[in-house]
This record gives sequence, structure tokens and C-alpha cells, in this order.
Amino acid sequence: MSATASGRPVLLVTGASRGIGAATARLAGERGYDVCVNYNSSRQAAEAVADDVRSAGGRAVAVQADVACEDALLRLFETVDRELGPLRALVNNAGTTGQAGRLESLAAETLQRVLALNVTATVLASREAVRRMSRSHGGAGGAIVNVSSRAATLGGAGEWLHYAASKGAVESFTLGLAREVAAEGVRVNAVSPGLIETEIHAAAGGGDRLSRLVVDVPQARVGTAEEVARAILWLLGGESSYVAGASLPVAGGR
Repeated sequence: MSATASGRPVLLVTGASRGIGAATARLAGERGYDVCVNYNSSRQAAEAVADDVRSAGGRAVAVQADVACEDALLRLFETVDRELGPLRALVNNAGTTGQAGRLESLAAETLQRVLALNVTATVLASREAVRRMSRSHGGAGGAIVNVSSRAATLGGAGEWLHYAASKGAVESFTLGLAREVAAEGVRVNAVSPGLIETEIHAAAGGGDRLSRLVVDVPQARVGTAEEVARAILWLLGGESSYVAGASLPVAGGR
């Protein structure tokens, strides 16, 4: 991975104030990246993550942007260009499940928000990254990792069909984009987390979800955000140089 004048490659992590995004940003700082910590509403938490990156020796900026809004997304990338330098890596982590429940109870507004944040934002952020990284645009190459979910494969029945469908779109997009830009020096992959100890379950109204479903995990435990972050950093780095278009399950065998 090429580095900037600081000697460290620049990484943008969307939705990085908590959970998998925060763990990824912190680990990236430890492993030699300068990091843009994107957040929507949790400024204090995002600044704390950025401080951790700085403590590890990297540069960091915390930037507010609702990445489901194209104007905000464009400002986010422009801030990275200005404050940190040429982008070399992107993690599309920002996402939402919407309220858990059966299809009959799904509100159109919930569906629209889930698709906007999980799918549209991922596609448009990847577009901006490709415009900066692709050798056909004068870039030096780079890597994109999209955060999917095992729900894309398992279907989310009885809980969040809409979320599962959005992550299925992310996995299709990952494969297609990987094939489109591989020859231009940009590798695109995804991680597919299973039951991970984050706030997303309670936010969707499923506070007991982990304890209910852990019985289906062959490793008999839930995972951590840090375990997903390690998989993401592997996909961003040189050790995965011949991996493109993959969706890596991080799910304890589930």
C-alpha cells in the first residue's frame, strides 16, 4: 500500500465512532495508517477514536457527515483530500438495521433509510474512492473493504429481511466492483460479520438477540468488534494482495 508524505497510507472509515468502525480505526492507527474517523452524531466518541489514532503515532481527523447524503459525502472526501492527503483505503462500515420485526410491520421510511445508508452510501463512497485510487484516474491504487453481514446469506427471517436484502446488495456490488477495477490497482472485498458484541442489536430492539442466537454458533460464543477489525485490516493490507471480490465470514462458523 502506497504511503503519503507522512509515511503512512490514508484510510477513511465511515461510521467509525463506535463498534466495528471504531475498532477498525484504532487498529489501523496502530498498524501505520493515518485515519479519517467519520461519524454522524457521536462527536465525542469519534474524537476519542481519533485521539487513539494520534496516540499510536498517526494523524487523524474526525469528520461529521451523514454519508447517505451525497453532498455531505462529497464534503467528507474533500476534507480527507485536504487534511490527510491522497486516499489509499476505504472501509464502508456505516450502516443501520432499522427496527427488527416481520415484513408486515416494515415501514417504508425504515426501508428507505436502510437502503440509503447501507447500499447507496456504500456505492457512492466507493465511487469517490475509485476516482482517487484508480490508476486510470492517475491514482496509485488502493483497497476498499465493505462491511456486509451474515444476514445477507442467512436471510434475516422474522427479524430484518430489509437489512439482509441491503447486505445482499453490498455483496453483489463488492464482487462486481472488484472485477471492474482490479486491473486499475484497486482491490475490493467485504467482511461478513456474524453475531458481534456491538450496540446494533439493542438499537434495533433486539436486546436479547445475542443470547438467543449464540446457541447456533459452532464456536459457542459471540465475536468482538476487534476480531472483525483484524479481518478488515488483513483485507486492506499486502498479505491479501491476491484477494479480490471476496466476502470473508467472521462469524464463528455460523
